[in-house]
Amino acid sequence: MTYCAEVQKFYKNKLNRKCEIINLDPANDNVDYKPAVDIMELVSISVVMMDLNVGPNGALMYCTEYLGENYNWLPIKLRTIKDSYLIFVMPGQVELYTHHGPIKTIFGKLQDIGYHLCVVHMVDSHIFSDPTKFISTLLLSLSTVLQIGLPQVKVLSKADILKKHSESLDLGLDFYTDVLNLEYLLELLNEGAFSSKFKKLHAPIVGLIQDYTLVGFIPVNVRSERSLLAVKNAVDKANGYVYGGGEELSIQALMSCAIGACTENERVDTDYV
Repeated sequence: MTYCAEVQKFYKNKLNRKCEIINLDPANDNVDYKPAVDIMELVSISVVMMDLNVGPNGALMYCTEYLGENYNWLPIKLRTIKDSYLIFVMPGQVELYTHHGPIKTIFGKLQDIGYHLCVVHMVDSHIFSDPTKFISTLLLSLSTVLQIGLPQVKVLSKADILKKHSESLDLGLDFYTDVLNLEYLLELLNEGAFSSKFKKLHAPIVGLIQDYTLVGFIPVNVRSERSLLAVKNAVDKANGYVYGGGEELSIQALMSCAIGACTENERVDTDYV
């Protein structure tokens, strides 16, 4: 995952922060970093697919269930890491975060033993080329917030690409990063013969999103230190790292973690966080 690799380099080289990557994606075998903990030592999607004769999505669900059943493997591995900020790399299959139980249970157990977690929910910028895709992404974000129960930082990945085509978008880039009113989005959703049939449904959906203050993505370009710093500041506040100091900060560094989870599409379609 490009984002996690670049963030680790940024933290270590620019911020002098000890940082380790924890890979909990059993299909994540093509990376340019070495994780401190790797789930593929416990279970691998390729082995599951071959042994159980299932597809990649079914294998991912099996792997997370297997990790949940063998949860003690994870804290034992984590205890070998001293005074480091942790970045968890997660698989991208949406079901794992919307209604499947093991991931929620694993996060809950980590919190019970003192880890302060937050979710970095990254969404590919192409999703925002269409208002209907945007609204569905926001509903997905809400679903994961309610299911997982952790603070969430929403990140718009590949923002540099979106910015190049911002003039052709129905909604400008600023709409996604700092929105107070979704009336314009509602107007766009109601355009067209097909969409107008659901006009009565669109208004309460938009209202629901406003009630939960979901809108507000942080654009990130992994080649830009400025954008990485903006995400870092938001994540540090969400997981509580920013509130430590001195010896307390050293302890907080170990217990504060960012969970990178792509939930825009199924895992086989993503190249995510």
